[in-house]
Amino acid sequence: MLNRFLEFFIVGLALGVLEDLIAITLATEKAIDLRVFVIAFFVAFPFAVFSELIVDHDRFKRFMGRLFKRKSSS
Repeated sequence: MLNRFLEFFIVGLALGVLEDLIAITLATEKAIDLRVFVIAFFVAFPFAVFSELIVDHDRFKRFMGRLFKRKSSS
């Protein structure tokens, strides 16, 4: 369980940082240095935690399934 969490957390964090670095580069044309990387890391970190602890949890998936099932039948 912990191994799966860490695998997806690390991949999610890496992709989040990469996404932020691409957005920073395209929006500002600033060169990527250690300061920009650290900022991108700290921006991506809470989203990776949220994604792994909340969104990927089985109870959340069941809740969303029930929520959308009710709305589509109404």
